[in-house]
Amino acid sequence: MSKRDYYEVLGVSKTASADELKKAYRRLAVQYHPDKEGGNEDKFKEINEAYDVLKDSQKRQRYDQFGHAGVGGAAGGGAGGGNPFEGFGGFNGQNANFDFGGGFGDIFDQFFGGGNARQRGPKKGRDVEVQLQLTFIEAIFGLEHDMALDLEDTCEHCKGTTVEPGHDMKTCPTCHGAGQQTRVMNTMFGAIQQTVPCETCHGAGRVPEKVCTICRGTGTQRKKQTIKVKIPAGIDDGATIRLAGRGEAVGGGEKGDLYIHIRVKADKKFTREGDIILSEEHVSMIDAALGTEIEVPTVDGTVRMKVPAGTQSGTDFKLSGHGVPHLRNEDKRGPHIVSIIVDTPTKLSKKQRKILEEF
Repeated sequence: MSKRDYYEVLGVSKTASADELKKAYRRLAVQYHPDKEGGNEDKFKEINEAYDVLKDSQKRQRYDQFGHAGVGGAAGGGAGGGNPFEGFGGFNGQNANFDFGGGFGDIFDQFFGGGNARQRGPKKGRDVEVQLQLTFIEAIFGLEHDMALDLEDTCEHCKGTTVEPGHDMKTCPTCHGAGQQTRVMNTMFGAIQQTVPCETCHGAGRVPEKVCTICRGTGTQRKKQTIKVKIPAGIDDGATIRLAGRGEAVGGGEKGDLYIHIRVKADKKFTREGDIILSEEHVSMIDAALGTEIEVPTVDGTVRMKVPAGTQSGTDFKLSGHGVPHLRNEDKRGPHIVSIIVDTPTKLSKKQRKILEEF
């Protein structure tokens, strides 16, 4: 299905200024937010996609010149605009996997340096990825979270050495300490010699005199553990926290890393744009004309805000210091922008209509 014009999606002209684009985006994002009554997730995604392109001057220039194709939004195909490799097993110019069969994979590994030497550097355990969902308020102010994990941890009996305490390591009897083995493959090109890591010591050159009786030589044990994770104030949806050395253990090597992927649940009242918090408040036509004071909910609680006489619908007011804390300096915070929506009455009594007509 073809995509709608991005300017049409945001309801602005092609000559719209950056400020006009931002106001249109904010209004529509609030209107169609999927967690709000009457929201629409598909439209919300479409609005975000359009604004992401048009707010960037370079992307906007390419879009104005080439349409969706200029920003990667058009399907390939055809001369000059498509993927020349389309249709060849999904090759997209970035990742290609060829399987020639008949041992060709090993041949190419030998020619191009794959798998022909002993393992270099210390072994490293498996990296672990987990997802943590936060509320909007938790992401704004941060917190300490206890995370329960079930991981391969270092064996307490052998301390990860794989050797039974009281015993030592010895030279590998298979490779005699070389850490690698040589094998010959008969191919259509003739006999080809290939060097691979030793199948006994896996490239280490040494093996235990006696393997650990608890972990059976793996150097690890499965353990349930709880770690305390500090989530910084101002973290955003899609961010990733890396904790070095908190992943899974491996015998005779280093632990992997733990990657925590942050997901922030949408809020029904507030939305976020960088360090800015956005919300909207409704006032009556009379209050907008005469001026009033309203109570505005913020992440810090309710504050009173003055709405001057003659305020127009769509006018933005800034509440300084009530936005998102900066990740590298929690003492600094962005603003909270309040958009005023003026409600026009749809049903008037005869008296009200007469008064307005006289006005």
